Amino acid sequence: MLWQWFHWLGRDLAIDLGTANTLVSVAGEGIVLNEPSVVAVEEGSGRILSGGCAVGHLARQMLGRAPQSILVVKPLAEGVIADFALCEEMLRYFLRKAQPRSWRPRPRVLVAVPGCATPVEKRAVFNSAARAGARVVFVISEAKASAIGAGLPIAEPVASMICDIGGGTTDVAILSLGEIVASQSIRVAGDAMDRAVVEYLKRNYSLRVGLAAAEALRIEIGSAYPLEEELVEEVRGVDAVTGLPRKAILTSEEIREALAAPLEAILDAIRQTLDQCRPDLAADLVDNGLVLAGGGALLRGLERFVEERTGIPTRVAADPLTTCARGTLICLEHLDRWRSALESSDEDV
Repeated sequence: MLWQWFHWLGRDLAIDLGTANTLVSVAGEGIVLNEPSVVAVEEGSGRILSGGCAVGHLARQMLGRAPQSILVVKPLAEGVIADFALCEEMLRYFLRKAQPRSWRPRPRVLVAVPGCATPVEKRAVFNSAARAGARVVFVISEAKASAIGAGLPIAEPVASMICDIGGGTTDVAILSLGEIVASQSIRVAGDAMDRAVVEYLKRNYSLRVGLAAAEALRIEIGSAYPLEEELVEEVRGVDAVTGLPRKAILTSEEIREALAAPLEAILDAIRQTLDQCRPDLAADLVDNGLVLAGGGALLRGLERFVEERTGIPTRVAADPLTTCARGTLICLEHLDRWRSALESSDEDV
């Protein structure tokens, strides 16, 4: 009874540590925190602004608008930790918000990481989470977590396929009997799409815009497949020649052209995963199809684009933005069952 009481007080946490957003879930409660993975610090000292609270939503508002004395930093790039110290501070802040009572025991934490993360990059996740307040740290691949969150029957002897398009990475995997049998993980995803839009505007319109404006364009009028009624949107930026503010009118066809290269890279990752798969499992996908998850899956017409180019039935997961977080939480709530499939820190559980 004493151990059960201690375990309840500790409140195990599941973290979807994303390049764009970090989601924290509590076992038995669901997702309790969903904030941008952004930190605002004072230049020189590196001190987090607003008494250590300029993290997440507050820091996100400063992106592209802060003076030179303030640095607005994304501690993660392409799915992995780029700034160890700031990632640790960001995680500590998020853990405090998710577990506000300071007298609680340190929690066990399960973190979803991209399949392309190297052992050194995984060790950075272990160290950051432990220094931020975790008692013991486990990691799970984002592809497996997304498949669980999408409700795919990965424990059955049939093939299930997932494509998780996040902010920094795209993870594609085919799973059967609870394990990944074929996978590809590339550092091309939502951020690469935004950079492609920025480059397109600079090249074709001599217009410089920020990544936030490019992201807004992608969300508002972006598509991977021709639309029945093409969309139009106004964008404001700085003329690359005169340096003066200027605006331009863009269509969804132009944004689709801008996104062609990153979409082709994602499609290649899907094809390469299929090439690794044994014929019997590949045959299952004719019926079971492919599920798209992650924020990138919200791009208009992406499922039609993938289905037409691969011949595999494709659908978007319900609430794709939280698919990975929900899968990580399910795994955490059944930790005894999934323990053998997880990597953990060196501490005893």
